[in-house]
Amino acid sequence: MAQLRELLGTMESRFGQADPENELVPFGRFDRLHVARFVILEALTSGELRSYGMSPYPWQPALVFLGDCDGDAGSFLEQLAEQAGPGLRRIFSHCKGFVGTGGDLLQWMKLFSVKPSANYINWIGRTVQQVHEEAALHRTLSDHLAEIVDEVGRENSRALRQRLLTHVELEKAAGRIRLSPPAAAPFNWRVRNLLHMLGVPLLLLLVAPLLLIASPYLVWRLRVLEESDPELVIRPGRGHIARLSIQEDRNITNHFNVLGDVKPGLFRLGLLKIALLLLDYSARHVYRRGFLTRVRTIHFARWVLLDNNRRLFFASNYDGSLESYMDDFINKVAWGLNLVFSNGVGYPRTRWLIKQGAEREQEFKYTLRRHQLPSEVWYKAYPEL
Repeated sequence: MAQLRELLGTMESRFGQADPENELVPFGRFDRLHVARFVILEALTSGELRSYGMSPYPWQPALVFLGDCDGDAGSFLEQLAEQAGPGLRRIFSHCKGFVGTGGDLLQWMKLFSVKPSANYINWIGRTVQQVHEEAALHRTLSDHLAEIVDEVGRENSRALRQRLLTHVELEKAAGRIRLSPPAAAPFNWRVRNLLHMLGVPLLLLLVAPLLLIASPYLVWRLRVLEESDPELVIRPGRGHIARLSIQEDRNITNHFNVLGDVKPGLFRLGLLKIALLLLDYSARHVYRRGFLTRVRTIHFARWVLLDNNRRLFFASNYDGSLESYMDDFINKVAWGLNLVFSNGVGYPRTRWLIKQGAEREQEFKYTLRRHQLPSEVWYKAYPEL
């Protein structure tokens, strides 16, 4: 693993941030890629299962490549295999069962791809190209705003607006900026999205009578588990914190990885899967224009069940510091955190599923830090935005 970390380190420009033109995977050449990372998943907290009288599940460190791109993931993998094949082969050669130099890299990546149980995109449809073009628009307006205000004056807002629009048209005509019209979503994506939007409520409607009948038992079982789950208030080690902190706040945006065990028993697993289903539905059809409930700082996030549903991996990209990120969730959507993460080992005790938990601030922050893992390499297509 030390050799793999050393190899991934050659991709960096500084503190875990990738050089866009690195020799292994030149992320900057993929114009559909928003953010990407390599992270080694280590089960640092698997010993917590002993509090349930269970032995830790066996787990070998796993290399994860995670990217958020525009368009179809399959075609992006094809482009990745074609343009960065030699570098990816060097990286993945450290993985058990890799196909080697003569094998089919694309098929191997597809074989080991894991579909997230829930996925969040801050603004569905906003492409890398649009982000760059809007940034250029912002720069030209900022650079000339004072001059235009002096020319037109502050009092006549309508004339000021028209002068700014004229300036933009002149810049476009000169080829200094470009504002491409948004591309229409592919027809097959719209059909699948519509079926998903209608299908999930229909499914819930069909099972609602069964849930209603079973609700007294389910509520009783939930409270029994909440009262009996072990409480683990363990402060994360200084060395672990130092390893994480060296990567943080080097950019406007930070990256976040958490891996933990799902609490034992079918009840907890079923509850987690239902929570992730509702979360994915909400992120896809309700919170699709710049915010997740009341939180506006997340760019991308995903929740992935691993190891036969025994572990949950969460990864996100967010603006601001980790402290403000955690406070945002605690103050605005603690109930949402509880709904999902209370099914994980070591999470602060909840009441009625959505109360307490993350509201127990210090315990929650200890839990988060204890389960957090650093990225070996992280890339963002627009690092200053």
